Amino acid sequence: MGTLGKAIYTVGFWIRETGQAMDRLGCRLQGNYYFQEQLSRHRTLMNIFDKVPSVDKDAFLAPSASIIGDVEVGPRSSIWYGCVLRVLIHSPGDVNSIRVGSGTNIQDNSLVHVAKSNLAGKVLPTIIGDSVTIGHSAVLHGCTVEDEAFVGMGATLLDGVVVEKNGMVAAGALVKQNTRIPSGEVWGGNPAKFLRKLTEEEIAFISQSALNYTNLAQVHAAENAKTFDEIEFEKVLRKKFARRDEEYDSMLGVVREVPPQLILPDNILPGKSPKLA
Repeated sequence: MGTLGKAIYTVGFWIRETGQAMDRLGCRLQGNYYFQEQLSRHRTLMNIFDKVPSVDKDAFLAPSASIIGDVEVGPRSSIWYGCVLRVLIHSPGDVNSIRVGSGTNIQDNSLVHVAKSNLAGKVLPTIIGDSVTIGHSAVLHGCTVEDEAFVGMGATLLDGVVVEKNGMVAAGALVKQNTRIPSGEVWGGNPAKFLRKLTEEEIAFISQSALNYTNLAQVHAAENAKTFDEIEFEKVLRKKFARRDEEYDSMLGVVREVPPQLILPDNILPGKSPKLA
């Protein structure tokens, strides 16, 4: 942002602040119609009683995700936009937990919860292993998903469900309580039933899907960490480079280099050449 841009931004900020101050004064003068603006209470990490989330420093939590209570998220895992991971606690003595392993992705708008108890009166935690893919808008409730398993978009896993390693739950499936999905099988439908065996290509896809999301999470983490000034500066750079014509440049003998601010670091997308963000 240039000097003129900063000046305009500052003037705009003053005008907005003045307008808000006048609005608050007007509300106070209205007596019983007094209005007090409430701040957003959203917190990505929130404790319940003495239960505090534990998130590895290399994990990615989207700003709009909610991690509440005794929740553990392992390294290189990603919790995407709109997700809620919440334990069920009625009193400080309750024991409930959610465990997410390493390299696992829980995609947008998914809900991970725990079960109050099963027929034996025991609390059912939710355990998600390593390199697991949980598709968009899935619901996991008091279940276990083992390493390198796959849960499709919009699927629901109820209390006591176990998805074994390399097991797959199809999109939209409803898996009833205490169902076990064996390794290498696809289950789908409502209620979910065995459909077929997974192919070798599909098993490889499960691992690759988790890796893809691990890399993508690093891109989003880098973007979310940028300051306002950095974002505005990149807008200017992109606008400038959007006008370039490589054919015209070659006729003039001009070689344009992409500025370093628009190149993703090699460690964000391993094995891929640098490119525009």
